[in-house]
Amino acid sequence: MSTDIQGGGLRQARIALLEARMSNEMADLVRRYGGQPYSVPAVREVPLESGREVASFITRLSQHTIDIVVFFTGVGVTALFREAEILGRTQELLSGLRSVTIACRGPKPSAVVRKQGLSIHANAVEPYTTTELIAALKTLDIAGKSVTVLHYGERNIQVTQELLADGARVEELCLYEWLLPEDTEPIKDLIRALEAGSVAAIVFTSQIQVRHLFQIADKLEKHRELQETLNTGTIVASIGPTCTAVLQEYGVTPHVIPEHPKMGYLIKALAEYLSAQ
Repeated sequence: MSTDIQGGGLRQARIALLEARMSNEMADLVRRYGGQPYSVPAVREVPLESGREVASFITRLSQHTIDIVVFFTGVGVTALFREAEILGRTQELLSGLRSVTIACRGPKPSAVVRKQGLSIHANAVEPYTTTELIAALKTLDIAGKSVTVLHYGERNIQVTQELLADGARVEELCLYEWLLPEDTEPIKDLIRALEAGSVAAIVFTSQIQVRHLFQIADKLEKHRELQETLNTGTIVASIGPTCTAVLQEYGVTPHVIPEHPKMGYLIKALAEYLSAQ
């Protein structure tokens, strides 16, 4: 994918970024396209006390009482192996995972799984949403099987319900949760900047960023003002279907959605949109 637009497609525009984990990479992309990044992380990933749950999971793997494991995120898989290392049970975890069917929601968890030398038996296709994951799981023999779902920052109830409806016995594991930043003043400042018209575009890379932004707007009693600004003033870029659906829940229609749900394509699409204005 080309990452250059002649003359700098973002034209020194101020671009608000809510990404936390990849904030530096996002800011670098914006600069490469000639924009000015305005980074305001809207979420923090907080590890949960899960040593006991991970130990139980590894034991059940070793006892061959788990048939299928579902991984949603690379962060979740990494957290699982980190907990196993703390417990001194990494090799036991690897051995157990080699004996089960592994399903992933797209390339990020798949990359971490393959890095551990493990095989993937079912994988969601682009755009890597819950819908595609459910379709991938439908290719497996689910009925009567024991399935462990490793969630992300919140439980994916839709997948769990679908598995139960298909006759699976479901266990759930969550190793981290999504919370607001400890200091929410930067988000409040962003909302004021959006309302003042000093931000050209805002980039959403996950649905929780949308929820947190409006949560703070509600505290400021500026829900309606934020909604209006995002629809009529600031350009809104959304990374993909899940993020877009949540924006629409809040009454916001994004202006830019990339062809592929990846950060590089997202900033490229935003640069092309601004260049055409």
